[in-house]
Amino acid sequence: MSGIRKGSVVRGTVTAGAVLLGSVTFFGCSKVETAKIDGGVVTIPVAKVTDQAKFYNYVDNGKEISYFVAKAPDGSYKAAFNACDSCYREKKGYEQQGSVMNCISCNQKFAIDGLGPNATGGCNPGYLPIEVKGDAIAISESTLKGGAKYF
Repeated sequence: MSGIRKGSVVRGTVTAGAVLLGSVTFFGCSKVETAKIDGGVVTIPVAKVTDQAKFYNYVDNGKEISYFVAKAPDGSYKAAFNACDSCYREKKGYEQQGSVMNCISCNQKFAIDGLGPNATGGCNPGYLPIEVKGDAIAISESTLKGGAKYF
C-alpha cells in the first residue's frame, strides 16, 4: 500500500471513530424522556432518580420545555429547567460533570446540591420547585408551563 493511500485509510478510520464516539456520547448518554401528566402533575419515581441527572421534556402547545432531576450528594432531590436567565437564547442547556451541572454555553459550573430557590438568576439553572410525596417526586404542570419563557 502506498504511503498516501495508507495515510488516507488511517485518517478515515480515525475520523469514523471520532464520529462514532461523539454520537454515542451525545445520543447515548443524554437520553431525554417525555413527561407524562396525570391530574396536572408530573410524577417521577424516586427510585429512578440517581446522582446522574435525568433529562425530561414536557410539551406545552408544541413547545418543548426541558428540565432535569438529580439526587444531590447531600441526599436531597433537585430539579431545574435546562436553561438559565443569561444563556437560554443559545438553547444549549446544561451537562453534568460529576456533582456539578455545567452551562454548555458559558462553561459556568453549579453544584447540584446548591440548586434551589436561593440559587436563581444569572447563569444558575432555572429553579424548578418539586415536592417529594412518598416514593415519587411531583412537579406541577403549571410550574412547568412557567418555564416556557426559556424555550
